[in-house]
Amino acid sequence: MGLLLLCNGGFMLLAAVVSGVYQDGATLSIALASISTMFVGVFMMYYTRGHKKEVKQKEGYIIVTFGWIVMSISGMLPYLFSGAIPTVTNAFFETISGYTTTGASIMDDIEAMPEGILFWRSLTHWIGGMGIIVLAIAILPLLGIGGMQLFSAEAPGPTGDKLHPRITDTAKRLWLIYFGYTVAETILLQVAGMSFFDAINHAMATLSTGGFSTKNASVAHWNDQPVIQYIIIFFMFLAGSNFVLSYFAFKGKVQKVIQDEEFKYYAGFTIVFTIIVALVVYYQANITDLTPGYPMVLGKAESAFRHSLFQIISVITTTGFVSADFTQWTPFLTVFFFGLFFLGGSAGSTAGGIKVMRHLLIIKNGVLEFKRTLHTNAIIPVRYNNKTVKEKIVYNIIGFFVLYMLLFIIGALVLGFLGLDFESAIGGAASSLGNVGPALGSLNPVSNFNSLPDLAKWWCGFLMLAGRLELFTVLILLTPYFWKRT
Repeated sequence: MGLLLLCNGGFMLLAAVVSGVYQDGATLSIALASISTMFVGVFMMYYTRGHKKEVKQKEGYIIVTFGWIVMSISGMLPYLFSGAIPTVTNAFFETISGYTTTGASIMDDIEAMPEGILFWRSLTHWIGGMGIIVLAIAILPLLGIGGMQLFSAEAPGPTGDKLHPRITDTAKRLWLIYFGYTVAETILLQVAGMSFFDAINHAMATLSTGGFSTKNASVAHWNDQPVIQYIIIFFMFLAGSNFVLSYFAFKGKVQKVIQDEEFKYYAGFTIVFTIIVALVVYYQANITDLTPGYPMVLGKAESAFRHSLFQIISVITTTGFVSADFTQWTPFLTVFFFGLFFLGGSAGSTAGGIKVMRHLLIIKNGVLEFKRTLHTNAIIPVRYNNKTVKEKIVYNIIGFFVLYMLLFIIGALVLGFLGLDFESAIGGAASSLGNVGPALGSLNPVSNFNSLPDLAKWWCGFLMLAGRLELFTVLILLTPYFWKRT
C-alpha cells in the first residue's frame, strides 16, 4: 500500500508540472496533494519494513481490493485541495470512476477545469488501465478468479512457478506496449488536428478504455473531423483486445492472433453489430440529430457508419466516449446498446464487462448440454482454442455470470430505492458494474452522474470497483469465513 501511494504521489507531481506549464492556478494544490500522498506512502513503507514480504492467496485478495480503494482515497486530494470538486462524495466518485476506467463523471463544465486537474483526471484512467493489465494477466489467474486461468499460460515471460519473476517480466513487456500505444495515438491525434493537451488526454483515456474527455461534448466535439474519430476507433479496438495478442503480433507471431478464438469473435461481433446499427441509423434515425452541426461533406452513409462503429466499439470496450447520443436514435437501438453493456471486451484487455471469452464458453457449454442430454454416458468437454477447458473453470465462469447478473439486479433495485426511475436505475447499475460510463435515462451519454443522490454515488462507486476487479476479489472480502484464521 505504501509503495502504491508513493507511485500515486509521483504521478500527481507530474500533473502539478503540467499545471505549472499551463499556469492554471492549481499547481500548488496538486503539488501539496502529491507531497501528502508520498509522505503517507513513505511512512507506511518505513513502519512495515520489518514484516515478512510473503503474499499468499488471502493477502492477494486484500492487496488488490484495498489497493484500489487506497489509490482512490489518495486520488481525491488534487480535486479537494484545488477546489475543482469541493465535496468528498463527488471527488471520490470521480476518482474511483477514473481508476476503474469507468468514465462516469459528475463534472458539469469540464472545459472550465484547470489543465492540471484534467490531466490528473486522465492519469487516473491511465494508471488504472495499466494496473488492470497486470492484474488480469498475472495476478487474477493465480487467485483463480473468474476463469482467468485460461489465458495465463499464454502470458509472455518465464514459465516457472515463482510468482514474482513472472509478474515482473510480464508487466515490463505489457507496460511497454501500453505506453507505446499511448505515445502513438497521441502523435496521430495531434497530426489529425487535436492540440497536444487534448491528444495526450484522449490517448490515455482510450488505451485505458476509460472515456474521460477534455471537452463537454466528449469526442462529438470533433464530429466535423472524421479522421480524429477513426484514429480513436482504431485504438479503442486495440485496447479492447487481449494485450498478450499485441505482444505476439510484435514478435511476428501473427498466426497466433488470427487463430485466437476470442479475438475472432470480438472482431466478428464488432463488424456484425456495426452493420446492424448503421443500417438502422441510415434508414430510421434523423441524420441531423445524429451529428449536430456536421456539414455532411462525406454524406449520410459515411456519417451513419462512422457513428455506429464508434459507439459500438466504445460500448463493447467499455470506453464510454460519445460521438452521438445513441439513446436518441431509435427505441430498438437503445435496447440494443443496453444489451451491449453486458458484453465487454477481451480477457487480458483494459476493457470491463463480462468479457467475450466468458460469453463464448457459457454458450458453448449450453449447446453441449443438448448433446450430453442425448448421450448421457459420453464425456463431452468444452473446448477453447482447440484445448479442453477444465470443468472447474467452466463452473467458475458460470458462477461469475450468475453473481454478475445478481449484483446487477441488486444494484438496480438499490438505485430505484434511492429515487432513480426504472430506465436510469437499470442503466446506471449496468453501466457502473460493466465500467461502461454512459447509461440510459437521466444518465444518458450527453448527461452525467451529478444528479444522483450522494448515497447513489457511493453505491455506484462500489459497483464500479466490484465490476473492475472481477467480482470475486471484492465480494469474497464480505464473507465472514474469509476473515477466520485457518
